[in-house]
Parts: sequence; structure tokens; C-alpha cells
Amino acid sequence: MSEDKKTTSMHAASNNLIELGEKNFDDVVGSSKPVLVDFWATWCGPCQFMLPIFDKLAKKYGSKVTFGRLNVDDNQGVAMRYDVYAIPTFIVFMNGKAIDRAVGAVGEKGLEGLLQKYQ
Repeated sequence: MSEDKKTTSMHAASNNLIELGEKNFDDVVGSSKPVLVDFWATWCGPCQFMLPIFDKLAKKYGSKVTFGRLNVDDNQGVAMRYDVYAIPTFIVFMNGKAIDRAVGAVGEKGLEGLLQKYQ
């Protein structure tokens, strides 16, 4: 695989995922629709393992849940605000409030279990 493809695949796997940052984070998670945020970093192996799973679930549940990704290295203030000390961390937001989370490479069943509670 070329370096270009590797870089692209690490940042956004599909159009179903919203790249989050300091500027758009509060607007996106403030939705009345549930929002699942993947807190990740480029150097994190387990984060890269979870990306295709996150993308697959975004395609499956995208009509019911918004899926966003936040690079913790580029947005440390947001990560600190939600006590993200280990990555990957997946947090479910509703109306701007963090209501549930899963930490680590929880696999497809773990992440889907988290989603099914809030759709």
C-alpha cells in the first residue's frame, strides 16, 4: 500500500464519519440525535484496528446515530474536557452531554452493544 493510501485510510474511512475539532465539536455533539465520538490518534495501533469497525457501524447505523472522530493530539482541550486518558475511547453524546463510553479496542460487538442502547 502506498504512503498516500495509508495516510488517507487513517484519517477518514468514509463520508459517514465527521472529522471533529475544537471549532465544530460542540455543534455536532449538541444534536438531539445520538452522537458516537471516536477519540483517537495516528500513532495508536488499537485506534487503527477499530477504524474499519467504526466505519462499518457508521454505514449501518448512520440514519439513527451521528459518527464523529476526534484526533486527541490535535484537540487536546476537548479530550481533557471529557477525561479521555486512554485511546481509543468512544463516547456517546446526547444533547451535548456525554452519557456513556467504552474504552479500548472493544471490537464490533462491544461498540455495537454501546450503540444499541441509544438508537
